[in-house]
Amino acid sequence: MKFWRPGITGKLFLAIFATCLVLLVTMHWAVRLSFEHGFIDYIKRGNEQRLQGLSDALSEQYALHGDWRFLRNNDRFVFQILRSLEHDGDEDRPGPGMPPHGWRTQFWVVDERGAVLVGPRSPVPPDGMRRQIKVDGQQVGEVIASPVERLTRNTDINFDRQQRRTSWLIVGLATLLAALATFPLARGLLSPVKRLVEGTHKLAAGDFTTRVTPSGEDELGKLAQDFNQLASTLEKNQTMRRAFMADISHELRTPLAVLRGELEAIQDGVRKFTPESVASLQAEVGTLTKLVDDLHQLSMSDEGALAYQKAPVDIITLIEMAAGAFRERFNGRGLQLRLSLPDRATVFGDRDRLMQLFNNLLENSLRYTDTGGELLITGELSARSLALHFSDTAPGVNDEQLTMLFERFYRAEGSRNRASGGSGLGLAICQNIVAAHNGTLSASHSPSGGLRVTVDLPLDPDLPRDA
Repeated sequence: MKFWRPGITGKLFLAIFATCLVLLVTMHWAVRLSFEHGFIDYIKRGNEQRLQGLSDALSEQYALHGDWRFLRNNDRFVFQILRSLEHDGDEDRPGPGMPPHGWRTQFWVVDERGAVLVGPRSPVPPDGMRRQIKVDGQQVGEVIASPVERLTRNTDINFDRQQRRTSWLIVGLATLLAALATFPLARGLLSPVKRLVEGTHKLAAGDFTTRVTPSGEDELGKLAQDFNQLASTLEKNQTMRRAFMADISHELRTPLAVLRGELEAIQDGVRKFTPESVASLQAEVGTLTKLVDDLHQLSMSDEGALAYQKAPVDIITLIEMAAGAFRERFNGRGLQLRLSLPDRATVFGDRDRLMQLFNNLLENSLRYTDTGGELLITGELSARSLALHFSDTAPGVNDEQLTMLFERFYRAEGSRNRASGGSGLGLAICQNIVAAHNGTLSASHSPSGGLRVTVDLPLDPDLPRDA
């Protein structure tokens, strides 16, 4: 047997509706108890006033007649007194919806010996309300009224039932209104959640273009904004992954095609197997090795798997060592390498990774600077950081290319030819190394017409700036 299981809308509706229902029933019983207690108190006060008034009136009549013979079997006389009391106390009469209790209350008048003079034939209740009738300070009789509790249980039973029916009718109408108001409220509150659920299903199915409309600035609205941000990030990652795979296949295809062509030419006898052909093959293998190494370095830096053994490092000495190793290659390309750096600056970092950073930046300028140009490395020392500027000469890059320099496999020369460019991964690796040292890496136009790459690294806080 399959049971109905409500969804989140049904559960919220049932929760709100059940809360409203509990409140309505609680209020109903509270009003009923308050009404019953108030009604009894009202009857008690009214009966006390009538008893007192009737006692005073009978006391005057007894004083005029001298005995109770005028009252024996004269119920009409008592009712006339009660009627006059009702007209004299209109402000104390029941309001709208209240029964005229004064006319239905049972009264007894007894003499000083307890004999009934006026009243119903039923026995005088021992727990009834009593008022003494006194003349010249002596008790000559009593006026007795039926208990209020007995009155409300018997005489006013119809009125009580009417009030109960009315009260339950109000509860029923209020419950219906609560149901009618709760259902659209539940749907309205959960409509943003439903949109998020539908968007999540599409996202799980691989549709990263899906977006949801934020419902406001509340928690659900912020959740929708976070969802859109997540979807945008996943879409961007998917695009980057596809481009990354396409770039890798392209980068591998070129040297592999050259290797295959060289080997087929040697195999077919078109080209002889000479030291020169072996050197050409080794150059292509070296290109492949460099690409694989760069991919490996990039993947490890992305995952944070590169081992960083940080210690205080004199970064000025490190740059001078890297520049010294590249100076001969720069001279061989007709390029000038100049340095304008502070005397000393200490950072807390990994010596090998920082050397790799500077080697990549020097290699980048070496590959992309025209013959006859130069690379100027300058340093700006502040209280907390060191800014290193690698500024080379033409050719430069446009504004659009500046935003893409740190993307993987991007080379600003506009072609995929490895004769001038590297793997296109060097700057991406540099960015990861700088980020691991809590620094920033940025690119801008060089004053000398080329590219300026700025490395901003924090100084070692435990050492003085010129330590």
